[in-house]
Amino acid sequence: MKNTCLNCENENNTNAKYCSACGYQLHGTEDQNSSTATAPRKAAKTDKKFDLKTLLGFTIGFAIMFAATQFFFKPSMDKQLTEFANEFNKTCPMSVDQYTTLKNISVLPDKTIQYNYVLVGITKEQVQVDTVKKYIFPQVLQYAKTHPDMKFFRDNDITLNYSYADKTGAFITKYTVTPQMYK
Repeated sequence: MKNTCLNCENENNTNAKYCSACGYQLHGTEDQNSSTATAPRKAAKTDKKFDLKTLLGFTIGFAIMFAATQFFFKPSMDKQLTEFANEFNKTCPMSVDQYTTLKNISVLPDKTIQYNYVLVGITKEQVQVDTVKKYIFPQVLQYAKTHPDMKFFRDNDITLNYSYADKTGAFITKYTVTPQMYK
């Protein structure tokens, strides 16, 4: 079967793309057109595979870098303290004794944890701050120095704030234990 040129009506070989007489581009058979039509689709699939490979490579590279970062670099101290406070606050409010309830724990800047206490059944006017400082603060300091639960804080030089409020939430006093005090 010969391919006829539409320009000069010369008969050309079926495999020829251009007319041998005039150089005009030949129109091929239906089969030739369909094979050229599928060629761009194949090229498009190749591009998609390339994009998929690129995306897959990027994802795997990101996962490896993330895992290495988590393995070699510990989370920041503020992040660790925040996680500790969030977990501990799930158990709050917690009755410490008949007069004191731990309301919650807060994380403050510069490696500081604050314990927020409420004095149960007592108003600010009934509290003698000098008595609290004389009897409670030495116990708090001793607890920070010696109790096994406080070891993490001692090892990481965490400042501990103990804030006290009355039954209405009015601030009474705050006691700060610095690393220099418990070491």
